[in-house]
Amino acid sequence: MAGERIKVDTGMGIIWFIGWLFTIAFAKLTFWTAVLGFFIWPYYLGVAVR
Repeated sequence: MAGERIKVDTGMGIIWFIGWLFTIAFAKLTFWTAVLGFFIWPYYLGVAVR
């Protein structure tokens, strides 16, 4: 087991982070809702689009 390499793919993390930043700007979130949106940003995006 020693010497095995673990590959970490950061592609989805980067896409998630970009989506979070987009939601903050698009939905005009305040600081604390942006912090909460860090975990549930699709909800805020859906509310802003409706």
